[in-house]
Amino acid sequence: MRRRTGSESRKNYSGRHKRHGLLVIALTGDKGRLVWVSAVRPGRTSEITACRHDKLTARLRKAGLGAIADLGFVGLDGSGPDADPAVITGCKAARNRPLTRGQRLSNKALAVVRAPVEPGFAHLKNRRVLGKVRTDPKWATALVRALLVPTNREVTR
Repeated sequence: MRRRTGSESRKNYSGRHKRHGLLVIALTGDKGRLVWVSAVRPGRTSEITACRHDKLTARLRKAGLGAIADLGFVGLDGSGPDADPAVITGCKAARNRPLTRGQRLSNKALAVVRAPVEPGFAHLKNRRVLGKVRTDPKWATALVRALLVPTNREVTR
C-alpha cells in the first residue's frame, strides 16, 4: 500500500522499496481467497518482523495449519529440524554458495503451489483507495479488513 510523502509520513518510508507506504501481511487459502489480514504497520517495518510481532507461527501451529511463503520469510519458523514446520519457504542462494539442483527443484515446486494464491494479493493491491490513505495505521487497518469482503468476491468469480 503506498502513501504520499510528507514530513508526517517519514516513519512510513521503506528503504527497501524506496517509497512511503504501509505494510500489510495477508494469508490466503489454497484457491486465493484472503483469509486473514494483519494490522497495518508503518512501511519501514520488515515483513518478517511484523510476523514475529503478531506471533504468526504460534497461531498457525495452534490452529493446526501451515503456510507456504516467499523467500522474504526465510528463518521465520525457528523450529528445530525434527519439528513440523508452520511456515515453509524456499532456499536462498548466497554469493559464494549457489543453489544445488535439488534446492532449485524445491523452489520451483513451491512456486507452483504459491502461484494460484497470488491473485488474492493482487486484488487487494488493486484497490485505488489504498494508495491514497493518509491517516494513521489504525484507521487503515479497519479499511483493509473492510475490503476483504469485496476482494474475496472478485477472487471467487
